[in-house]
Order: sequence, then C-alpha cells, then structure tokens
Amino acid sequence: MKPPRELLEDVLGSLAGARLRYADIRWTATHQQHVKVRNGEVDHLSANVDHALGVRVLVGNGWGFAATSDVNEESIRRAAKRALAVAAASNIASTAPVVLSDIEPHVSTWASKFEIDPWSIPLERKIDHLLQATEPMRGDPRMQQVAGEISCYRQEKLFASTIGTFLDQTTTEMGGGIEAIAIDGGEMQRRTYPNPFGGDFQAEGWEFIERLRLAEKGLQIRDEALALLAAPKAPAGRFDLIVGSAQLALQVHESCGHPTELDRALGLEISLAGGSFLQPNMLNDFRYGSELVNIVADATIPGSIGSFGFDDDGVPAQRFHLIRDGMFVDYLTGRDTAPAIGRKSNGTVRAESAARIPIIRMTNINLEPGTTPVEDIIRDTKRGIFVETNKSWSIDDLRLNFQFGCEVAYEIENGRLGRLLRNPVYTGTTPDFWRSCDAVGDRASWQIWGLPNCGKGDPMQTMRVAHGAPAARFRNVEMA
Repeated sequence: MKPPRELLEDVLGSLAGARLRYADIRWTATHQQHVKVRNGEVDHLSANVDHALGVRVLVGNGWGFAATSDVNEESIRRAAKRALAVAAASNIASTAPVVLSDIEPHVSTWASKFEIDPWSIPLERKIDHLLQATEPMRGDPRMQQVAGEISCYRQEKLFASTIGTFLDQTTTEMGGGIEAIAIDGGEMQRRTYPNPFGGDFQAEGWEFIERLRLAEKGLQIRDEALALLAAPKAPAGRFDLIVGSAQLALQVHESCGHPTELDRALGLEISLAGGSFLQPNMLNDFRYGSELVNIVADATIPGSIGSFGFDDDGVPAQRFHLIRDGMFVDYLTGRDTAPAIGRKSNGTVRAESAARIPIIRMTNINLEPGTTPVEDIIRDTKRGIFVETNKSWSIDDLRLNFQFGCEVAYEIENGRLGRLLRNPVYTGTTPDFWRSCDAVGDRASWQIWGLPNCGKGDPMQTMRVAHGAPAARFRNVEMA
C-alpha cells in the first residue's frame, strides 16, 4: 500500500535543521513475473513484489541514506533518523563541497500506457503462448534446445522532497523472445528472436507480446540456426561493415552510453565497470564520430522502457544530444554532478528501487536515423559484411577498446547480400569506429530496443534502459 503523501511530507518536515540542505523520500513497489519454457516443458516460473522506502539527506557536505522494506510510519521515521546519522558521519570524511544544480518543484502524476494489462493474462495462457511458438521448432535431431520466455514488470513510485516536489509515477513493461540452439558434431550455433537477453522489452502491455508474432518466427530462427552449422566462417581482415539495428543498439549502449556517464568520467562510480576515456576537458572539443553520428539521450519516447516522467532527483525527463554531428557535446548528469562541468542536471539519475541510492543511468540513448535506405547502403558497398544480433562482447574499463561477436552475418559482393556466414567478430576502438561511419540508415530501419539488465553500482543495480538505432555502415573495420 502506498504511504500517504501527508506522512512523507511530515517526515521530511521533521528533518529540518540548521545544516540540512536537502532531503527526499522515495517509495517503490516493484512487481515482476517471469515465465520460461524449454524443450516443451516449463523451465522457470517466478513472481514477486518488492516494497521499499528510502530516505536521502544532504547535511552540510555529507550525504546520508537509509532504506526499509517496512513502510509503516514508525519504520519510515526510523529510516529518516538513520539517514541523518549517516550524513553526520559522511561529513567527517567529506573532502569537497557538494553543489546541487537548481531545480523547480513539481507536483505531477505520470504513467506509461498499455492496452492489455499484463497481469490480466492468466499464467496458463502465457505458457501456452510460448509452447505454441517453440514446439514446432523441435524435431530435427540437431536442435539441442528451443526456448521462449515472457517477462512482466511494473513499478509504482512516489517521490517527495524538501523543495516541495511530489511525484507519483507508474511504469508497466513487457518483454519476450524465443531461442534456438543447434549442435552438429563440434559446432554449436544459436539464433534468437527478436533479440538475446530474453528478447525485446517495451513499456506496453500484452499487446506487445502479440505483436512480436513469436509463433510465426519460430521456424525461421530454427532454420537459420541449422543453416549456420554448415555456413563458412566469417573471414578475418578489414572490411566495410554494415551493422544491423539490434547489434548497433548494443554498440551504442557499450561505447556511447556508458562513457558519457559523468560520474564514471569523474571517478565517482567505477566499481563495477570502470571509468571513461571521455574527460570533461574534451567537451565540445573532441571528434567522437563522423558528421553523420548523432547520439541523443531521450527519456520522453512513448512506449520505451528508458522513458519516465521525472528522474529520481525530481528532474523532468529531457531530450538532448550527447554527440552532435560527430562532436562530443554533453554527459548524462545529475544534480550533484552537473555543476562540475558548469551545467544543470539533464535528468538521468535513477535507482533500481527505493532501497538503492540513485546514480546516473542511461535513459533511451539513440543513434539518430539518417536519410539513406538500407537497401541503398548495401547497393553502394562493393565488398563488405552485414552483421546482426549480438552473441558476445568485450570492452575495456574505459570503454575504448572493444570486440563484438554476432549471431549471423552475410557476405556483401558488388552491392548484394550473398552467403550466410557464421561467428562474425569485429573489433576496434570507440572513436576510430564511430569516425569511420559513412552511411546511416533512414527511419525505416530505425528501431528502439529495450535492455532490462544494465548493471552498475556497488551494490549493483540492474536498470532498465533502451536504445534506438538504424543500420549503419562503417569503413575498413577489423574482423577477427
């Protein structure tokens, strides 16, 4: 049950003191359900609801935070006192003043939209939906595994702060996909639809699962997995590379989204995945990619899991460039980091739940579409390789050197897609790769992909983000 607004505001009022500069309270109720079938049987069923409440305070130059899963009044007030005690201790170790960017108070309600409530669909129907999609994929002895999964997610969130903000937000999401694994001798190949990582995820209802048409795609990915067993290995060397939308979305995530997180660049949040090669002195003075490369953070896209009304600092969702015409122009920031580069927060601070401290997280980080149809990009490529759907990746802790493997590739000869190729792997450094981009697909090839498992922080927080990308061409890329 949601705690009443009056209680949250009363607790905030009780924290007032000579050195209290700011305080907020967040409450979340997170509902999740996951169904997976494998080889004709139910492989996994889970359902849970997590309630949490967190109090964050800034006293002098020390932050304090405390959380509880018990949201009665006594527990909330006890958590507030603990947060004050932590802030007092933090002041002892404080080495620099904490500066917060200005923000206007907001009172608002926001919710993502859906047509069919995911929780209105019986569990049996979800299981049957997956079995109908995967059972026809079985039969060939080389098919080692066929699987499908559906995930439902909803988070209710309240936010109240001492500047007068009160927010009530609810996000509802669905995701799903299927997988085929084929083995013949010592060769194994995997194909997924519409994406690995459990499929694709959108801030919609059951209508999204129906729109995926999993049953119609099952035989196609089965046949592709079997065909890959006999396909020639993708060649090594340097090639013009066309990267499909799904794979390029992950490339954006790893080599554009993470390095533009300002807390990583400042060395404030490096425990899980390292820092960033992008340093503040490079702002507006570093060529990240070619003039065709425009990377935009946009938390306002309807139906995407990287969208929201307000972040966990109470800052409204925004759309802004990180890379404009190939130049590095901005970071993802929060109220306590943006002043370090002389700017205001652009609203990218979030937490997995109210039990965790908000940190800078990606929203919808997108490569903007160009004007060239993908068919024309292929026709303009004399000798190259088309790759799609991620299979593996590796990137260093500064997000500079990377290697990506894909599920599928096609040879391009004289402007035409040719032979199917297996196990394509490409490698490079982030600036060189994006600077080699000389063609970006138009809006018809652009798609936004939900990624529900972005990890960051200590203790680690798993955040739900998304990336829009078209297909694009990169010249003279190293294939391993």
